[in-house]
Amino acid sequence: MATATMRPGGGPGGNWSGGGAGSDIGAGVDEATAASIAALINDAVVPRPTLAKTFWAMMTREFRVLGRNAISTFTRSVMQPLLFVFVFAFVLPKIGGGLSVAGGTGHGGVNFATILVPGLMASMLLMQGIFGTTMPLVMEFSWQRTIEDRALAPVPIRVLAIQKILAGAVQSFIGGLIVFPIVLFVHAAGQAPHVHVTNWAILALVMIFGATMTSSLGLLLGTVLDPRKMQMLFAVILLPLTMLGCVYYPWSALSSIKWLQIITLVNPMVYMAEWLRSVLTPSMGHMPLWAVFW
Repeated sequence: MATATMRPGGGPGGNWSGGGAGSDIGAGVDEATAASIAALINDAVVPRPTLAKTFWAMMTREFRVLGRNAISTFTRSVMQPLLFVFVFAFVLPKIGGGLSVAGGTGHGGVNFATILVPGLMASMLLMQGIFGTTMPLVMEFSWQRTIEDRALAPVPIRVLAIQKILAGAVQSFIGGLIVFPIVLFVHAAGQAPHVHVTNWAILALVMIFGATMTSSLGLLLGTVLDPRKMQMLFAVILLPLTMLGCVYYPWSALSSIKWLQIITLVNPMVYMAEWLRSVLTPSMGHMPLWAVFW
């Protein structure tokens, strides 16, 4: 074991040494280590997170979480249109209570399944767009507190908002597409919907626009609503938008209730449903296209 000894030199008091040559080697190792650490720091690649990489990372996380809840999300997307179509296009015609609306360009009335196709697609765009954006925000702002991690990402806050809108729009778009096979295959004999797509490009444009609009509405609601009052979302917002959004009847059929036909013009659901109706079921009476585009 080395002992500290005093060696002459360096002044009248001498100097202390920790065992001769061993202490000199230790001092040399410390200097080399410090130099290597400094070199690593100086030569390290500076992280340069680009806007695209950060945005893609946030989207990847969003869909990874969605994948873990895929069963519940799919069930939520399917149950509402399936139940409506089953009752109105299968059960009621079977028991002799089938519904039809006059006003088609052909002979006779239009069966209710034909009315439901564009209406339910607009309804699912609204429901999935709002749920896909509002509910995650409510959880992240309340008990999870995970929104703070992404708010600290090296991108502007508006990029986080755009990412939330895009993630909700994708869910909304998929929810609208799910309606097609349900309405086309679930119906009673002779109650098949009469669907004729006049322009596939316009149909895709309508769905993209509707999905983006509803997810943007979901972002607004998710940031302004108190999480403890989320029941107001259903009672005050979603229910009136759906019931008065020309989902179960065309806007032109409200001509006999003129005041209601005018009031419904403030409902964005009306324009989505009527735009889809003009593309999917052009033989049915619908709102003039100039009014929809305006």
